[in-house]
Formats: sequence, C-alpha cells, structure tokens
Amino acid sequence: MSDYIVGLTGGIGSGKTTVANLFAHYNIALIDADIIAREVVKPKTPALKKIIEYFGQQFLLTNGNLNRAKLREKIFNDHEAKTWLNNLLHPLIRTALLKELSTAKSPYCLLIAPLLIENKLTRYVDRILIIDVDEKTQLSRAMLRDNNSQTLIKNIMQSQLPRQDRLAVADDIIDNTKNLENVHKQVEQLHQFYLNLAQHNGAD
Repeated sequence: MSDYIVGLTGGIGSGKTTVANLFAHYNIALIDADIIAREVVKPKTPALKKIIEYFGQQFLLTNGNLNRAKLREKIFNDHEAKTWLNNLLHPLIRTALLKELSTAKSPYCLLIAPLLIENKLTRYVDRILIIDVDEKTQLSRAMLRDNNSQTLIKNIMQSQLPRQDRLAVADDIIDNTKNLENVHKQVEQLHQFYLNLAQHNGAD
C-alpha cells in the first residue's frame, strides 16, 4: 500500500483527468472513482440488472452497456431516482476504491473523485488537492467535452459543492485556467512535495 494518499477533486470541467494523467507520468498510481463507477455497472453485473429493472430497458444500449448519458439526464431531473441510484452504487464504488487503495504500490497515490468531499471520501486521504477553474470556464469546457446542454451541466454543478466551499478545505490547489505547460509545472512541484511527505509518513 502507498505510504500517502492524496485526494484529487474539482468541479465538472475543471480538468481532473488531465491533471491526474500528468501525475501518472511519474508512475503514480491513480485510483479513479469515475472508472470504478463504470466498472460496477458493466454488462451482466448485478448492479446493471437492478438499474434496468428500476428504470427500464430504454436505459440499455444495443451493445448491452448502460446508457450513461440518458441516465445522467434522468437523475439530475429526478431527485428520488438520484437517491435510489446513489444508495445502490456508492457502497459498491467505495468498496472497490478501498480495495484498489490497499494494493497501490507507488510512494503516494491519487484517489480521484468528483464527489470526494460530498461523499466523505476525505476520511481515506492524507491530503486534499483541488483542481480549480472559475464557473464560466467549467460550464464551457463541460459543454464542449460532454456535448450536453447548458441546463444539464448547470444542474450537475449545483449538485456539487460550491467552488468556494471546495477551496476552503483544500490543502493544495492547482490553477487550471492557464496553458498545459503552467499546469505541468504545478504538478511537478507538488509531485516532489508529495514524495517528501510520503517518505516522512512512511518513516513514522
């Protein structure tokens, strides 16, 4: 297991994956809640079967995969459906996250989760890293990336912790409003910092 766990989070469209991949260049293990969330609903999984039973066959693609875009739109317009889905998936995702954390081999690892703070996953990390952009940038980047409506992206943003509340609990912040070279420099500095923290933590 890694000697140190850094929780990486940020609002939709902030660039969490881009930043995480820069850390991966240093052979740092990435445990990504979004990837795990997709794995627990793969075809023929018990979770997918329950979802289709609850929401209907129209939420299944012809290849047997979950229609994630359709489900996302549904739950961000239906509070009861969102609560049901969260109650089903969050325990499964948490169990898988903890299993991956326990097998991470790098000096420190990253736990990447959009709802790191909201879902109280902070209890499993030693430090919180926030990827930060302003709300206008979030909106434009998320709409461009996901090809979703402005209304849906705004609903997702409202379901996440407000920007200032995220920043208030941050141990470290990466400003992702500039070019990639600037972000790379920030990652390089934090990487060395985290290596030092992990080394001291492992020596305790």
